[in-house]
Amino acid sequence: MKVAKFGGTSLADARQITKVVEIVKADPMRRIVVVSAPGKRSSSDIKVTDLLIALAKAVQAARPFETELGAVVQRYAEIQRDLGLDPGIVTEIENDLRGRIQSRPGNDAQFLDAMKAAGEDNCAKLVARVFTRQGLPARYVDPKDAGMLLSEDFGNAQVLPESYARLAALKDIPETVIFPGFFGYTKRGQVATFPRGGSDITGSILAAAVGAHFYENFTDVDSVFGIDPRIFPEAQPIPILTYQEMRELAYAGFGVFHDEAIVPVVQAKIPICIKNTNRPEAPGTVIVPQRKYHHGEVVGIASAGGFSTIYLSKYMMNREVGFGRRLLQILEEEHLSFEHVPSGIDSLSVILRRAPLTPSVEKHVLDRIRKELRPDDVGIEHDLALIMVVGEGMRYAVGIAATACAALANSGVNIEMINQGSSEISIMFGVKETDQKNAVLALGRALLPH
Repeated sequence: MKVAKFGGTSLADARQITKVVEIVKADPMRRIVVVSAPGKRSSSDIKVTDLLIALAKAVQAARPFETELGAVVQRYAEIQRDLGLDPGIVTEIENDLRGRIQSRPGNDAQFLDAMKAAGEDNCAKLVARVFTRQGLPARYVDPKDAGMLLSEDFGNAQVLPESYARLAALKDIPETVIFPGFFGYTKRGQVATFPRGGSDITGSILAAAVGAHFYENFTDVDSVFGIDPRIFPEAQPIPILTYQEMRELAYAGFGVFHDEAIVPVVQAKIPICIKNTNRPEAPGTVIVPQRKYHHGEVVGIASAGGFSTIYLSKYMMNREVGFGRRLLQILEEEHLSFEHVPSGIDSLSVILRRAPLTPSVEKHVLDRIRKELRPDDVGIEHDLALIMVVGEGMRYAVGIAATACAALANSGVNIEMINQGSSEISIMFGVKETDQKNAVLALGRALLPH
């Protein structure tokens, strides 16, 4: 059997939902369908999830919210009307939204999760009716009834291990299962959501739970490209990737697939296929545990901005036992996670996401480092971009770093830092955000086929 997840653009309107039905009909192995909330119909449109966030904020601010509520209901009403469904489904959706507002919990994060989850939940109910009406019996399954148990980290929840045994029963449902993505329930019965884009995670969890042969992730692109085509028009599609390659690329900005979603299928060794709802005949990109590769082959280059680095130096740092641990402990106590830690004999840098480093947090952290570690020098730099050069073929290959550094130098890009993972399938370059596009372009021309 296959688990097929459809993203927001695949469910944005009646025409797209009809395509979804035809895709599922075309392959009897597609037994479980995971749906997102309706996405944008055009570049200027607003996603239903964003409409729901606006509604939640209006409620939280004690403002009149009928306009925001009406905008959400109208999106579903247009889909209902264009598909010729019973208008009663729209009334049900409106009642559901009003019920969530009336039962608003005191915890704002919990309430926001409950409102955001309404996008996927109501879309799944509507889509199940469309499937049945078009001759393919389908059943909406409530994540609470199915046993999708999550932690109480609202907005950033993780699945609890006992969920898998409960969710395994989905494979025994005779109808096509329509399952809402993005959310589940805590042990206390509260709605909790995964991070944004979490419908990918739901699909992956279900695929692992039922032992699917394949996990299909339908989006609005034919495949994963080796580099952002907007920067590098000659970019080529990638027919096959390993889990590890996709994880490295997703971390550094490949937005096609949520990087956390890979974990359950990696553990279950289930292949993933990224496909296009608008061109289902295209082969897509397959992600597998292992693949054949050519020596020296680079499969992809990804980049992401929004990073900062804390750098410090201290003479004889390497002889001071526990120095690095104490530095990372300061960050832990300030609730800051780090991305990379490049180091020298007497120097150390810690790369972090820029967003949590507000001016007050930054000052407090630097003051603690000065007081507790007594470095000779400490400072922080902002507006960094990380660029990942990734490929299984890079293992034990000589000269790739030299070629990359030469390409950056010839393009006038200064390398702020460089780091290679122990697996040797990726090299990270840190550059100024102003150099990000030129750096990606230079590396693409030097390392990728085109």
